Amino acid sequence: MPYAIVHYFPGGTKDQYEKSLAAVHPSGSGLPAGQIYHAAGPSAGGWTIIAVHESKQSWERFRDEILMPRLQKGIPGGFAGPPQEIAFETNNLQKV
Repeated sequence: MPYAIVHYFPGGTKDQYEKSLAAVHPSGSGLPAGQIYHAAGPSAGGWTIIAVHESKQSWERFRDEILMPRLQKGIPGGFAGPPQEIAFETNNLQKV
């Protein structure tokens, strides 16, 4: 079942997002394995990222093997701290 993650970075900016994205999606040629949707943009008082993975296991693999190790090292110019997170199994995921 697809698994969605919403990250909100209070005070986050487009520049921080782009630097963070380059560190966790380094190929620049699309989404990481298992991720089927990615959207991001400014929101009230910060920056929000929405990602959908093929499954919870896919998300956990990306989080544990790529995202967290790179965030723990620190990303120069990237988001300064961890996001507020909401995650859930999707009941309805529609694609164009």
